Amino acid sequence: MAKNITISVDAMGGDNGPEIVLLGAKMSLLERPNTRYIFHGREDELAPLLQKYSDLQAVSEIRHNDNVVSMDEKPSQALRKGRGKSSMWNALQSVADGEADAAISGGNTGALMAMATFCLRPMEGISRPALAAVWPTLRTEIVVLDVGATVGGDAKQLIDFSILGAAMARSLFDMKEPTIGLLNVGTEEVKGLEAVKDAAKELSSHTGRGYQYHGFVEGDDIGKGTVDVVVTEGFTGNIALKTAEGTARQVATYLRTALTQSWVSKLGALLASGGLRTLRDKMDPRNVNGAVFLGVNGIVIKSHGGTDEVGFKSALGVAYEMAQNRLMDKIGEGLKQFETPDQEAQKAASDGENDGEVASA
Repeated sequence: MAKNITISVDAMGGDNGPEIVLLGAKMSLLERPNTRYIFHGREDELAPLLQKYSDLQAVSEIRHNDNVVSMDEKPSQALRKGRGKSSMWNALQSVADGEADAAISGGNTGALMAMATFCLRPMEGISRPALAAVWPTLRTEIVVLDVGATVGGDAKQLIDFSILGAAMARSLFDMKEPTIGLLNVGTEEVKGLEAVKDAAKELSSHTGRGYQYHGFVEGDDIGKGTVDVVVTEGFTGNIALKTAEGTARQVATYLRTALTQSWVSKLGALLASGGLRTLRDKMDPRNVNGAVFLGVNGIVIKSHGGTDEVGFKSALGVAYEMAQNRLMDKIGEGLKQFETPDQEAQKAASDGENDGEVASA
């Protein structure tokens, strides 16, 4: 029997209120009955909603918080106001205290990033946290990061993102050595920014240590599923993510218009209804909702703020899978396997000093 997974939820985060959060949790519970929930927020709003779902109420508790981080607050302002007393902070604190296996919020992304960094602290050896998304492709699903946590990035950060992304792929897709590609303006080695080319050299020299380095990939390789992990910095990654979401909605609108223009097209749509439902599900962003903050000492999931209960259920599913499949342990294993030349030189020097001390003794 699978062990219970406890998820700490910022129930007040997002655009659509706590009812969406609780309904998504109820839907998720049907698929994962060994889940337990800690809901953080205003008890006078949460308690009446939770009473409507007796099965969910039986595996949940409410932690009262009056303070709610708004969607338009600056991260520094939200951190000062909400540190230690907001629903967002206390959802993270439950993970820090070992009460929960993962935390989730649909609230302000910048505030969640700042609070996660302060509350859970960055992992040793990781320069900056990253936001990773599960991306549907023609082949399967892949991991793309960073999609908005860190704007800009040097070679060290891209290497860190690669280690984190590979660990997530091993955890989510049960892979031994996922393939990694660096997003670039071309696949030739001479192309791209110096930071990208420097990161490529390091990743290539350490391939086989928990991942296989594929090389540079271009934008169309994301949708093809050319590699298991696509790595870039947050500015480019966020634009790619929003472009893909917008394109999916655009194509869906074109298709819906084309299939309702005449009685002939409506008949064709009726005959192809099964295939169209499959296409709709594949193109529905709600089914891949839930980005993961990687690089802090705990599992933190960011749900899209404007999603509905279906999307929030998907994000809860990501939180569950990351906890169930030991994401944090696999990140730690990845960090141990990857040592840069500087770290290796420092280790060799330290070993040499120790040998000298033993010889002199």
